[in-house]
Amino acid sequence: MSERKVIVDGQALTINDVCGIAGQQQTLTLSAKKSFVRRIDKGAEFIDSLLQEEGCVYGVTTGYGDSCTVSIPLHQVEELPKHLYTFHGCGLGKHFDSEQTRAILMVRLNSLAQGFSGVRYLLLQQITGLLQQDILPLIPEEGSVGASGDLTPLSYLAAVLAGEREVLYQGKVQATADVFKQLKIIPLVLKPKEGLAIMNGTAVMTAIACLAYQRAAYLSQLCTRITSLASIALKGNAYHFDEKLFSVKPHNGQIKTAQRMRADLQLSAEAPRNDSRLQDRYSLRCAPHVIGVLEDTLPWFKQFIENELNSANDNPIIDAEGEHVLHGGHFYGGHIAFAMDSMKTVVANMADLMDRQMAQLMDTKFNHGLPANLSGACAEQAMLNHGFKAIQIAVSAWTAEALKNTMPASVFSRSTECHNQDKVSMGTIAARDCIRVLELTEQVASAMLMAVVQGVELRGRNELLGAALKTTMQQVRDKVDFLETDRAMEQELRLCMQLIRDRHWSLYE
Repeated sequence: MSERKVIVDGQALTINDVCGIAGQQQTLTLSAKKSFVRRIDKGAEFIDSLLQEEGCVYGVTTGYGDSCTVSIPLHQVEELPKHLYTFHGCGLGKHFDSEQTRAILMVRLNSLAQGFSGVRYLLLQQITGLLQQDILPLIPEEGSVGASGDLTPLSYLAAVLAGEREVLYQGKVQATADVFKQLKIIPLVLKPKEGLAIMNGTAVMTAIACLAYQRAAYLSQLCTRITSLASIALKGNAYHFDEKLFSVKPHNGQIKTAQRMRADLQLSAEAPRNDSRLQDRYSLRCAPHVIGVLEDTLPWFKQFIENELNSANDNPIIDAEGEHVLHGGHFYGGHIAFAMDSMKTVVANMADLMDRQMAQLMDTKFNHGLPANLSGACAEQAMLNHGFKAIQIAVSAWTAEALKNTMPASVFSRSTECHNQDKVSMGTIAARDCIRVLELTEQVASAMLMAVVQGVELRGRNELLGAALKTTMQQVRDKVDFLETDRAMEQELRLCMQLIRDRHWSLYE
């Protein structure tokens, strides 16, 4: 594990910080500065003082949601947090994987560390301990409408902090109580505001958005490199990416993509022109216009996600310094919902772009002299072998599924909980949809990476490649052999997918 540290002290973190902890490339430290500890504890102490004065605080001396008109007798207030996480233990679906769960814990920790949630420093220490010892709550993916935050999934974190439910530890699903006993961890008895503070926020959707952002940014670059190789395999007109051409429609992301392709294709003002075919099909000619949309939206995705990451987003907000309890709706995940709905659309468009490039590579009517289906079989075996035929069919299936999943989740708000939660964000569903679209697009990219390398080799134009493209070709051939005779390609596709997830392929600075 790297010695790079992420310090949680109430200061702003980045998407990369969250992803670094989630992927275990960075280590976590919770600040122990007296001023930070004091600021956190002061919120919990303010709640205690309100209780002593018999003040009315939502979720502390009242029921939750529509039940806020129900007063809780002071002698029963301590029991309320346990009831909150208990009745929300109704999640279904698959469990979030280890990387996603670490991200969820990290995002919730950082939000509580802003100092406006009325929790103890001890609670922050307990979450930090889970991350440092890699004790991961089993959190079901389904059951959140994204306001009042991610209540049901985050109830599994609250329950684990209290020593209940199950965790993944050392590769095994175990009872939390058993793991805590083994490691001598004392379960928390949650204070009156702490159950609500843990659960009533946007940590799940924001954590998934952080991971989605990193994957989308890498896919943009990979799709660009694949397109450069496809242009060579298809004897494309590299002057479609001319600098002067792109100067007259100056979308920055589009310009950046064309610039990367010019470098890949060694195209400069001094290079001899080779544009015997006046115009390539759109999936080559317009590739910067497709990929550039994602490049141009990445900065505002980042802004939305990091603003949410560094916010206090539960309810009520506790201003201990000003001695205010502020009731509002910061648990609403609208910004994340919009970012994820938008991201999945631009990512699915890249899957569609590569699918069309694949169709060109395979079809002798369009591939300018390449063998049908990119078959590498020798002449006497050609009639028996089918090259990438089935892979192209699979690419079409994956692309169609990605496009189908672009329906925006955020417009499917439902009125829930006796019409208290009558307008909700669906941000967590949007984030989960986005991850699925990313997975499908990574599958398409895996197939296309193998196909374009095969196409360039079949074209016999390796001597035309610059250093960057030669590196990519060699990296692929180190993992996947030339397809000469038919073989099952599933494991090689899965390997390429994992290498994409690991950002293995050398791309652009």
